[in-house]
Amino acid sequence: MSETEFTVPVYYDDDADSDAIAGKTVAVLGYGSQGHAHAQNLADSGVDVVVGLRKSSDSWTQAENDGLRVATPDDAAAEADIVSMLVPDTVQPAVFEAISDGLEEGDTLQFAHGFNIHYNQIQPPEGVDVSMIAPKTPGHLLRRNYVEETGTPALLAVYQNTTGEAKEEALAYAQAIGCTRAGVVETTFQEEVETDLFGEQAVLCGGITSLIKKGYETLVDAGYSPEMAYFECLNEMKLIVDLMYEGGMAEMWDSVSDTAEYGGLAVGPEIVDEGVRENMDEALEAVQNGEFAREWILENQAGRPSYTQLYDEDRNHDIEEVGARLRALFSWADEEPTEEAEAPADD
Repeated sequence: MSETEFTVPVYYDDDADSDAIAGKTVAVLGYGSQGHAHAQNLADSGVDVVVGLRKSSDSWTQAENDGLRVATPDDAAAEADIVSMLVPDTVQPAVFEAISDGLEEGDTLQFAHGFNIHYNQIQPPEGVDVSMIAPKTPGHLLRRNYVEETGTPALLAVYQNTTGEAKEEALAYAQAIGCTRAGVVETTFQEEVETDLFGEQAVLCGGITSLIKKGYETLVDAGYSPEMAYFECLNEMKLIVDLMYEGGMAEMWDSVSDTAEYGGLAVGPEIVDEGVRENMDEALEAVQNGEFAREWILENQAGRPSYTQLYDEDRNHDIEEVGARLRALFSWADEEPTEEAEAPADD
């Protein structure tokens, strides 16, 4: 464990023992963003892997072409010692029902996101370990970093430790997919779920897109061209985020002009004020008390009517049409993407 002054334990290669996973079979259920990376990295580390997919899945042939064994989820789980649940949150309960009879005492049920455990949509049997290894990057980068012999940070959590060895096994799994090269941060299922949902809603996905749209609308309504509004409120966002990603907010402030720095420091808190903080507190409370989870579960059971309406409204916003035209001006618009856009770890 690192001597660096973190507030929580962080584990590295020297803390992991590959013997904790040696001789075990891992069933990776799903072959999407995270699934393909976990399965390939595990296999390249010498772990016996079987990918669990529906027979009708388009990914079946792809996984076989990647040199992996493939079976149906129930057959894969019955064979495995560790079952890694890497299908979307919304289908995990149904998949669990299909594979639960194959779980034996001493097996491990593992997740990359704790939603269904924390909100009791999956209730694992008492005789199995339940753990989490959640890489903090999309799957294609997890795979790329492994191949390039660099690391990807991840989270580790143990919900149920029947064998007394759940943490050691999870660390060995993290090592096998390349995460202990960078550092594995210990957390809990509750903390991972609640901070993840809050961050997505209030800042990363909901907050930033809403802020961008409000800024764009303010400029357009004031008579400025949609093109200029797009450039100033959305296009340059990547420049700012890249600076913060690499060196924190301090490096961003050091890199922009003094005018931008003063304006941002003086006006920013007036825009994102205490009223916004109060709204954030309410959003966090809805995550903590399960209100959001109940709403999302019922939304899926009803066929996603509200989701569809919100989705359509967002896609039809003027900024999308303007942005499509402007992005076509950039040289990278003609480049063939090397990887499809990928979803977060839980998808």
